[in-house]
Amino acid sequence: MVQSVLGSLILGYRPLWNRARKLAGIQLYAHNGASATVDGGHLLRTLQELWSASSPPLLISAQTRQLLCDLLENAPRAAPWIEVRGEWLSDSAIYDRVKAAHQRGLRLVWRGDMDKLPEPEIARCFDNSLLTLRPEDAVAALQTTPPRPGSAAAAAPPPAAKRAPSPVLAGQMYENIASRALMEHCLDQGNAMALAGWPTEDVLYSLRHHPQQPSHAVIFKLMKAIDDEQSLETFEDIMGEDPLLAYRFMVYTNSAALGLRTGIDSLRRGLVMMGYSSIKRWLSDQLPHASTEANMQPVREAMVMRAQLTARLLDAGIENDLRREIYLCGLLSQLDELLGEPLGTILKRLPLSERIYDATVLRTGPYTGGLQMACALETDDASAIRQLCETFEMDLEEVNRALLRVLSDLEVERK
Repeated sequence: MVQSVLGSLILGYRPLWNRARKLAGIQLYAHNGASATVDGGHLLRTLQELWSASSPPLLISAQTRQLLCDLLENAPRAAPWIEVRGEWLSDSAIYDRVKAAHQRGLRLVWRGDMDKLPEPEIARCFDNSLLTLRPEDAVAALQTTPPRPGSAAAAAPPPAAKRAPSPVLAGQMYENIASRALMEHCLDQGNAMALAGWPTEDVLYSLRHHPQQPSHAVIFKLMKAIDDEQSLETFEDIMGEDPLLAYRFMVYTNSAALGLRTGIDSLRRGLVMMGYSSIKRWLSDQLPHASTEANMQPVREAMVMRAQLTARLLDAGIENDLRREIYLCGLLSQLDELLGEPLGTILKRLPLSERIYDATVLRTGPYTGGLQMACALETDDASAIRQLCETFEMDLEEVNRALLRVLSDLEVERK
């Protein structure tokens, strides 16, 4: 039965980020085709088997009414959060099940526009909400944000009229936040519980005049691991937590300054060839310029998730060297966004396997199916995922299992 439920669902995901810019949970999209009736109870049991105490909390977003009804009817009290779309509450079958599920102690999340919040009677059934701000709400929210210190607005005398309160409701979750300023308002001033997704494009645009640098925290963590004489695998894993650090390290190990006779085509080979004291010296040189920009943390972590997923999707009992190469393929696939150069130009500086260049730049070769699928799984686009399964002859159940394993291995700090 477990096989049938993962074989008849199309899953996708979106990270939930908290005020500390750390992973707070995962929104799991679950879609069943028109012809497939899915047992929501089996889905929940499958998730329970795979999830551990350190795995991220889940918000299950059923993409069809049938699946939502089944989840509301069968979910036990300790089930993950279940999302209910506001417009679906006009369906009496869903409305009645929501009330019954609430009475059973299920944790439900209302999803919809700020201007269409439910009436008090039904609102009481929901523990939280996933809200979309209208453009006018976004403008009103930003008008309540205090000016940044040192700006002309901050130097001006305060207006006589009192500022209107922000429409952002504290403790709720928000989605479709495309601007860095609005994200900061929601999390820092509005005390939102989390954002679904991240305004990556606007964050990178706002930092365009500052060359991107590797993460200070990751460099420091790697230096500590070297001091503690941890394993080579640990060093490689930590370096793989930052695409820019991995790239810079490979550029350095392949530079004329080191004079190595053979090209370094992997992190592991570079770590072995350099030796720990040289690595630590190089890391010490990076540290003064390293990035402490908190808004970049979700950007980096999302890139790492894509790399983990690409490696897991293409993992068919392959040898470790190939698995590392596939991970590197996923990790470096978005460097153009960080460096503002064409990806082909960036990758040509390194003696990487042609398979990485083919998949990331030309969209051909043995890694392209896994990389494209990893990208598609970051959305709720069920038709794109189904099409990729057909194009690359990927088994839907295996794709779903790979996704759930990667998500369950993510760790969330719990207070």
